[in-house]
Amino acid sequence: MPDLPLIIEPAELAKQLETPPDNLRIVDLCGEQSYQSGHVEGALHIPPQMLLSNIPPAPGRIATAEQLNRLFSFLGLTPDTHFVVYDDEGGGWAGRFIWTLDAIGHTRYSYLNGGLQAWKSDGLPLSRHIPQVTPTNAEVTINPAVLVEIPEILEGLDNPDFRVWDARSPQEYSGEKALAMKGGHIPGAVNIEWTQLMDHNNGLRIRPDAEPFLAERGLTRDKPIVTHCQSHHRSGFTYLVGKSLGFDIKGYHGSWAEWGNHPDTPVETE
Repeated sequence: MPDLPLIIEPAELAKQLETPPDNLRIVDLCGEQSYQSGHVEGALHIPPQMLLSNIPPAPGRIATAEQLNRLFSFLGLTPDTHFVVYDDEGGGWAGRFIWTLDAIGHTRYSYLNGGLQAWKSDGLPLSRHIPQVTPTNAEVTINPAVLVEIPEILEGLDNPDFRVWDARSPQEYSGEKALAMKGGHIPGAVNIEWTQLMDHNNGLRIRPDAEPFLAERGLTRDKPIVTHCQSHHRSGFTYLVGKSLGFDIKGYHGSWAEWGNHPDTPVETE
């Protein structure tokens, strides 16, 4: 199988599926009901919660290596596996899955641009067949260099080039809507809601002018960027967009649930 691009279009994936290679693994992160009613041929469904620690106050932090071993054993992970991932919401959970792959050092992956929405809008077929995959005995290691923790952000706030991309709603950013002990945002953060990076007229694909759109708001390739939301779900997509543009970007898995509930973190509300 030739190397697939990071962002793969539905027609390109459909062509691969005519004679699917053994190392291609398609992962569906839609809801269970959506998957049962029709999915991309050969896709395995996983509940997105399997990617998370689910431990308060920051349930969006990465799952333990033991949890991820169970997940990736089920998915039949080998060093040669090439994952193609999608969801039905525009890329949040799919991006979170790709961030997780980066965290375990597996670099063979693609995002189905626009996910199930684009696949269906292009008139491509859906399947109800649930594939059988031979499990493996995965043993993953989480690379702490991929994760972002509070001290790294606090240190970055002293760097004039450092950028925080807050993918939450404007109401959460301003503190009008508080989903933690503290409302507001990390000082200096740029608020660009995740859905603004989707092309709502083209199957929720990544908007074609994403790079100049972000540059107008101060997010460019030459700046170190950390992106977050409430639980690193919505910012899974903004992380993916940044990667697709060649940005120096990391995802803050504690996100606002951690920052906003920590007694010593600085917060702005303007």
